[in-house]
This record gives sequence, C-alpha cells and structure tokens, in this order.
Amino acid sequence: MAELLKIFPENPNPKAIKKVIEVLKKGGVIIYPTDTVYGLGCDITNLKALERIAKIKGIKLERSNFSFICQDLSNLSDYVTQIDNSTFKLLKRTLPGPYTFILPGASTLPHPFKKKKTVGIRIPDNTIALEIVKSLGNPIVSTSIHDEDELLEYTTDPELIFEKWSSKVDLVIDGGYGDNTPSTVVEVKDSEITILREGKGTIDIF
Repeated sequence: MAELLKIFPENPNPKAIKKVIEVLKKGGVIIYPTDTVYGLGCDITNLKALERIAKIKGIKLERSNFSFICQDLSNLSDYVTQIDNSTFKLLKRTLPGPYTFILPGASTLPHPFKKKKTVGIRIPDNTIALEIVKSLGNPIVSTSIHDEDELLEYTTDPELIFEKWSSKVDLVIDGGYGDNTPSTVVEVKDSEITILREGKGTIDIF
C-alpha cells in the first residue's frame, strides 16, 4: 500500500523530500506534481523501477517514450547530442515551463534507452519536482497519468489519484490540485521546430 505524502509547493519540507528520495533510491515508483498534470516517475538509474513503470503502463521498456525530468540544463549533454546555440537559447527561454522537448538522444543514455534516437527533456516549473531531482542528483523518468475513460481526462485531485493508484505505486505526493492539460511537446531537429502536441503553454514563442 502506498503512502500519501503532503508537500507544500511554496516551500517543500526537506524532510519530506528526503523521504521521497529514499523511496526512489530503493527502486520505488512515485506519483508527483508538475506544472501540468501529475506524473508517474522513478529514478532513471534504477532498471527494476523502470521496468515496473513500463509494466504499469502496459508497454515494453525499450519501446517507452518516457520523459526525463531534469533540474536544469547543466547535464543536458548526458542525454542529448550536442545542440546548436539557437536550440540552447530556445530551451533557456522556455524552461522551466510546461514544455517537453524532443531532442536527439546521446550515446551516453542510460542502458535501457541506448537505442533511442530521440529523448524527451522536461524541466517543469514546479518546486516539488525540481527539489526531487536536485536532491536525487539525477533525472527521474516520467510519464503522465490519466483516467481510462473515453475522454482521457487527467485526474487533478491527489486524493483521488491516491485511491486509484495506491496499489500500484509506493508513494503519492499531494502537492495540491494538478492541471488537466498536459505539456506542449516540441521536437527540435536540425534547428527545425515541430509542435507534436499542443498542450499547456503558448506556442506563439516558437
């Protein structure tokens, strides 16, 4: 049975963040808030946890399209190939923010993602998510959660999320009500920008 852990986004409690990190380091799977919808995440370096998330989502790990939640742009070269100056400026201008950038994957990607040609990079404008990856010391992989009804509406209430997911994950963070609009997905390839999904966040800046 999972635990529901209240964390206030204005000033995340370091003890609570430490508890989240302990769960992640043990291979746990968490549900946490972002600046868009609540996400399902685990430590990017933990293979068993990655396999668990893939199983929860009903997909093969090597075929997954998980995003990498990063603290900032400093370790970008670990996950993406060298990007040009204009792309870097674009990332700097829009992140942290409600965007997922699909960029060319680097040869140094963690083992399960080695064959990936592209990778989704996300730096959410949410203090809880950023504190988690900062304290963990590396990204978490993430995939959004949504209701399995015809409308695919995202659940915004952490208590309802907990009710539904408590048997599948180890920890649900209550960081207040989430949004029900996912991130805007932007692919950048050879300086060409393509909007793959329009979600939260203006696309006028592209």
